[in-house]
Amino acid sequence: MRGEVYRLPARGKGHEQRGRRFAVVLQPDWLSLSTWIVAFTSTSACKTSFRPSVVIGDHETLVMCDQLDTVDLRRLTESVGFLTVQEMRQVNEALALILDL
Repeated sequence: MRGEVYRLPARGKGHEQRGRRFAVVLQPDWLSLSTWIVAFTSTSACKTSFRPSVVIGDHETLVMCDQLDTVDLRRLTESVGFLTVQEMRQVNEALALILDL
C-alpha cells in the first residue's frame, strides 16, 4: 500500500546504502504488479530538499527520493507501519523535484 514502510534485508552495492534498511512504497494502490516502486531510507545520508525527513520506529530518517527501485513483493514481508499524511506530502514534493514533474 502506498506510504507503507517495510524493513528490507541488506544488499547494497557501489554507492547504494548498505545494511538493513527501510523502503517506502511509492506505487499507487490501484497498480497491481508483482513488483512495487519504493524509495529507500537512510539515517546517515546528507539532508537535501529531495530527501524528506520522516520518523520510523521513533527514529528520524531520510526518504531517499533519489534512490528509487522496484522490489519484488516477496521481499516486502516485514511491514513496520505507514508514513503520516504530512510525511507523504513531503515525499510527493521531493519526487516532483527530483523527477522534474
